[in-house]
Amino acid sequence: MTTAHTKKKDRYQEGIGRRKNAIARVRITESAKPSFKVNDRDLTEYFPVAEFQRVAEEALVKANMRKSSTVTAHVKGGGISAQAEAIRLGATRAIIALLPDLRSEMKQAGFLKRDPRKVERKKFGLRKARRAPQWSKR
Repeated sequence: MTTAHTKKKDRYQEGIGRRKNAIARVRITESAKPSFKVNDRDLTEYFPVAEFQRVAEEALVKANMRKSSTVTAHVKGGGISAQAEAIRLGATRAIIALLPDLRSEMKQAGFLKRDPRKVERKKFGLRKARRAPQWSKR
């Protein structure tokens, strides 16, 4: 007795990636017809800059899965650069769940690092987080 959601073709692996305020949920499915969708739009449409496309695809290229898998990413928050890096981290985590032997290779490439830097909050009495008001002698 097999149900629709236990078929092999419906199986996917999910990974969560974060960078600054961007959060990406990335799903990788083995597929004969490869595609890369970000928020239901094509990768080249969502990231018009080639550098961000390259960053988002880096983990798949490193694992030689670009031509054999369908990737869907849902990303929110942050800027375009942070979103691309969040997608890379999420994709890397999903790939490692599928192929654990690639972990050392991905770690060496620096794709498993969660960049913890965030914007520092503005403090009372200052113009920005650290910028003090201009001092005047008189």
